[in-house]
Parts: sequence; C-alpha cells; structure tokens
Amino acid sequence: MHNMWRVLPPTALLLLVSAGTQAGEFASWSWMGQVRNVNVQQPQADLPKAVVLLDPQWDRVLKDDHVTLKCQGDYPLGDNSTQWWHNGTLIPNQASSYFITDAKVEDSGDYKCQTGLSTLSDPVKLKVYVGWLLLQAPRWVVQEGEPIQLKCHSWKKTTVRKVQFFQNGQGKQFSYQNSDFYIPEAKLEHSGSYFCRGIIGSKNESSEAMNITVQGQENPPTSSSFFPPWHQITFFLVMGLLFAVDTGLYFSVKRALRNSKEDWRNGKVTWTQGPQGK
Repeated sequence: MHNMWRVLPPTALLLLVSAGTQAGEFASWSWMGQVRNVNVQQPQADLPKAVVLLDPQWDRVLKDDHVTLKCQGDYPLGDNSTQWWHNGTLIPNQASSYFITDAKVEDSGDYKCQTGLSTLSDPVKLKVYVGWLLLQAPRWVVQEGEPIQLKCHSWKKTTVRKVQFFQNGQGKQFSYQNSDFYIPEAKLEHSGSYFCRGIIGSKNESSEAMNITVQGQENPPTSSSFFPPWHQITFFLVMGLLFAVDTGLYFSVKRALRNSKEDWRNGKVTWTQGPQGK
C-alpha cells in the first residue's frame, strides 16, 4: 500500500486528497440536512385553528344528558393526541372526542382543544340545567333569511304532550307531540323571547325563556352611491365641453371652405397685386 502511494505522481495524489475532502464535506452536509429536516416544524402563525363541535349541536342541555365534544384539527404523522381544556384546566383526555355521560351542572363552562398541527381553538360554551323542559337552538343569533330551529327538550326524553311554543307571550305553534318549531326564513319580526310548554304526566311544565335575535342584512346603498364621484363628474363635463367646441369649430371650418369654393366657381375671387418696386 505504501509502495502504491510512492508510485503515484504528485498530481494524482492531489486529486485523491481533494476528492476525499469533498466526499467528507458532502456526507457532513447530507447528515446536517437530515438533522435539519427532522427538526423543522411548521411556524405557529401558519397553523390553522382547531374547532370544537358539539354533538348533538345544542349548547344547552339537561342534567343526565349525553354530550360529545369533537376536536377538528390537523395531526402530525403518527400522533393523533389531542389536548382538552375545561374552564382553563387541562383535561386528562387525549382522544379527538371528549365524552360527557350523564351531564352534571359542574360540566358547564368553556371547552377548548388543540391538536399537534393546529392552534388553540376558540371556546365553546356548554350549559347544564336542572328541570323538566329546556328550550334548545343551534344558534341564538341568526341572519335575516336564515332558518330558525327550536326544540322543546324534556328530561331523560320523557314524553311531552300538547307542546306549545310562544314568542313574546303569544302562542306560535301547538302540537300534541311535536317538540320541534321551525321557521324556514327568519325575518326581523321573529326576534324576541321564546319558551315552550307541555304536559308531562299530569303536570303542565314550562321551559325558561330565551332570546332569539335576527340581524338584518347590510344597509342598502343610499341614493348618493348611485352618482359618480365629483372628479368623474368634472371630467365628463370638461370632455363634453371640449367635444362641443371641437364640433362647432369643425362645422365652422367646413362652412368657410364651402363658401370659398363657391366664390371660386362664380369668379368672385379677386387678386391683390403687391406693391412693385420703383
């Protein structure tokens, strides 16, 4: 081996040393690149926000109801763990869904969640009540034209007969067993205080009243918005004035040319001889 190094000319030795150095640098950079790729994480600002969903969709439930909270968010490969918070306290649950069986009053409050590739969700409020009847709705604030859905929910789904829905104290619907009230397209006059009432066993029970708010659409454009801005009006006026002047000048020149042509034909053209030198 030592004899081989002696036989090689100096130029070949330099090439071998250079190649070995470059190979070592390439291996070093490749290893560092792999390390960097392993440690690279998506910036927090680019991550989507997690979303908490209620199933069923009601944010008001009765004691002993079953509620499932689902966390929607992105997960890193091989890690499906989810963090849950109740009123700011971390819950020892890492599943994507949080189950509440036989809800209690102390289960009321704000719920948040977060996944490995999402930021902390906005809070979702859940309220647990004690009573026989409870008025439920997916949303208590709706836009004009959107549907309104109300449900007269009974404790442990006890049968309710002669169900009535009221708005601002006036009866809106009566049914022997239908516990749902539906308005296909909300109008501003549908805003107000709602509650339901029905017969459970031999007792007449009523729910707590809740407010439904119907928000109107954006204000329609005023009459001033139908007119162009002042600078556009000035521009059009100037252009119209220039057009009028240009048109008048055109016809004036045309008339003068026509008259001069007629004078030429009639021999009315006179020549004026300039002064001659003496």
